[in-house]
Amino acid sequence: MKVLAVINQKGGVGKTTACANLGAALALKGLRVLLVDLDPQAHLSISFDQVPPVGDPSIYTLLGGRHGLVDVVRSTSAERLFIAPTNLDLSGAETEFSAEIGRETLLRDAFDDWKSAGGEADVVLMDCPPSLGLLSLNALVAADHVLLPVQAEFYALQGMAQLLDVMDRVRRRLNPPLDVIGVLVGLYSKQRRLSHEVLDELNRHFGDLVLHPFVRVNVRLAEAPSHAQTIFEYSPRSGAAEDFSALADLLADRLGLAEARAETEDPIDAKVPAQVKVPIEVEAPLTEEFSVEVAPSVQTVPSPEISAPETARGESEWGAAWARAVGTAPDEN
Repeated sequence: MKVLAVINQKGGVGKTTACANLGAALALKGLRVLLVDLDPQAHLSISFDQVPPVGDPSIYTLLGGRHGLVDVVRSTSAERLFIAPTNLDLSGAETEFSAEIGRETLLRDAFDDWKSAGGEADVVLMDCPPSLGLLSLNALVAADHVLLPVQAEFYALQGMAQLLDVMDRVRRRLNPPLDVIGVLVGLYSKQRRLSHEVLDELNRHFGDLVLHPFVRVNVRLAEAPSHAQTIFEYSPRSGAAEDFSALADLLADRLGLAEARAETEDPIDAKVPAQVKVPIEVEAPLTEEFSVEVAPSVQTVPSPEISAPETARGESEWGAAWARAVGTAPDEN
């Protein structure tokens, strides 16, 4: 069983979207996948219409010792895809369990008990809250690997140095095998210069950890949760379905699960056209998705090449700002 913490302390970078759709893609490829909702906002549970009533088994009662994971886990509409849901009660966990002895290992102990009771999954994806509190700490302690979702936007990269520092402390004190398995880039648009600049910086700092392909901007991907569906159910021919299917293949290979997937994989040609050789629905440009008037000068007047100001090291101002954010700026002294 491979346990992954999908974490970034900034909100709105696609953690829940990555968990739901990567999990669905891996399940369609024949793997048993468990999704764990550690965010008190319960967006992952809401997206599967699986929010438990107050008092019912949930991640909150699991951490409180009232229920085991075997009681919390529920099936979803997708075959081989399961979820351990939560509700708003989890918002009080940070305070309630702060004085608990061994509070950092509550989730890891729950996984151990579940496996001892016969619980089985090939992959566990944990949707972490947008903070570095007790819930995120439990996820890092219980995880084998970390998946870092980021947007192809500047502000999504802020605070990355702090997150990596927390990971390093957890690795040294509580979970030595912990590592970063990949950086998942979302909201990517090849027409935007900023997307390319962000990718340049990510490639410079993380190298081969940056996962390809990137998840492109896609309206259907944002609409799917409102129908309690993954992208593979809501729009299986969309570019987003194609992106997550390819990312699932890459992730399975990095986790060493390709052989297990091949042994258990069922024919899914009719279920997921995006994963077989059929025409992929071309994403409509923004001018077709929304009624936006575009000035004709874009087509008739070429844009001049404007060189970005250079710093003393020959880097762009944006690159220098990123270097300061992750703590790699040169010492001015």
